[in-house]
Amino acid sequence: MINEILNDYFKVWNAGFISKNADGIRSYMSKDFVGYWAHSKIEQPDPYYYDYDLTSVLQHMDHAEKSFEAVSITSRNNGNEYLVLGRETNTINGDPYTAQCMFVWRKEGHEWKLLREYIELER
Repeated sequence: MINEILNDYFKVWNAGFISKNADGIRSYMSKDFVGYWAHSKIEQPDPYYYDYDLTSVLQHMDHAEKSFEAVSITSRNNGNEYLVLGRETNTINGDPYTAQCMFVWRKEGHEWKLLREYIELER
């Protein structure tokens, strides 16, 4: 089940790169969402939240595509959450940018929502 959700989530990202519309992406996010983005040249990760400017991100990404390969999926909280570890690749103008990722997905009502993500760029 979580594999389907991950596949669909990355499909809406790729559709967003084309349409420049962030609504599909945000529909997968919990209102309590917190993300962290980092790489080796910064002291601490940069946080971002549910209301961050996704539209601006999409507008700056032409010829982009995301893919994800899960390495570990752990059910927790009696099956109401999943901790997913894996590798994300963003191909931008033909250049791959890979990152190690951790996602926390939580069941909210009858839907799975992205609660947290940590993205560590490999470069």
